[in-house]
Amino acid sequence: MSRIQANLLLLLAAAIWGGGFVAQSTAMGHMEPNWYNALRFLLASLALLPFALYETRRAATPLTRRQRLGFVVTGIALFIAQTFQQFGLKYTTVTNASFLTGLYVVMVPVIAVAALRQKPHWIIWPAALACLIGILLLSGGSLSRLNGGDGLTMICALFFAVQITMTGRLMAGTPRPMTLAFIQFAVTAVCGLITAGALEPIRLADIENGLVQILYGGLLSSGAAFTLQIVGQRYTTAPQAAIFLSSEALFGALLGALLLGESLPFIGYMGCGLLFLAMLSVEIVPEWSRFRMASS
Repeated sequence: MSRIQANLLLLLAAAIWGGGFVAQSTAMGHMEPNWYNALRFLLASLALLPFALYETRRAATPLTRRQRLGFVVTGIALFIAQTFQQFGLKYTTVTNASFLTGLYVVMVPVIAVAALRQKPHWIIWPAALACLIGILLLSGGSLSRLNGGDGLTMICALFFAVQITMTGRLMAGTPRPMTLAFIQFAVTAVCGLITAGALEPIRLADIENGLVQILYGGLLSSGAAFTLQIVGQRYTTAPQAAIFLSSEALFGALLGALLLGESLPFIGYMGCGLLFLAMLSVEIVPEWSRFRMASS
């Protein structure tokens, strides 16, 4: 798979996640956050299980203990990120949540430099800044009054940055995307079920009323989109992946405006333009640099 194809997969994942913001927000009218996460990731785990088993049977070598531990830790990071995001959506808007979750686009290259001693291509830094400004413009140029939900979403962004960074690291040495996706989903589902069972009430009617959101979150936002992310990250870097995945804010803001009546101001469209400019720059500039080096 080429890097362009991989980045297109990441863009598709971001589009699905944009719709997931709407599903997650409306699901809070039917059930508590931990139950929603537990049920949708349980569904995602079941959907990925056959693919993970098939991949395991075809693998030339079994996973090492270190690799299995890395998969589980990545799942824990995903659980923490999703939990903070889901609780944040109880108290903030889809547009604010889209912007604040998008902070991981800046956090990922910082983690790559600080923790992994990796040096991203120089275009990543201005592109990350452009993404951050673009996401801000999507919210109208200023956030509504910050509240506890916004703070929870900022913590969510940090753990999504950890999950993205670890996924890229693991996929570089372990080409087992379906297995990684399944383990991430299973860990998140188990942690969610334990937390929800201990802290939150649930009724069968709650599940029935939120079934559409559970199906979208489980099969598309979790099962399909996270798998696309993992497959795509086999062929691109974590900082570049973060740039493309950050376009979920664009899709989230647009769908929030269309489906929930949240307004998208004129400068929001300027934000869309900045996001696409950033995505094009991380695709074109490295290719142009390689072309110049090859021709010199």
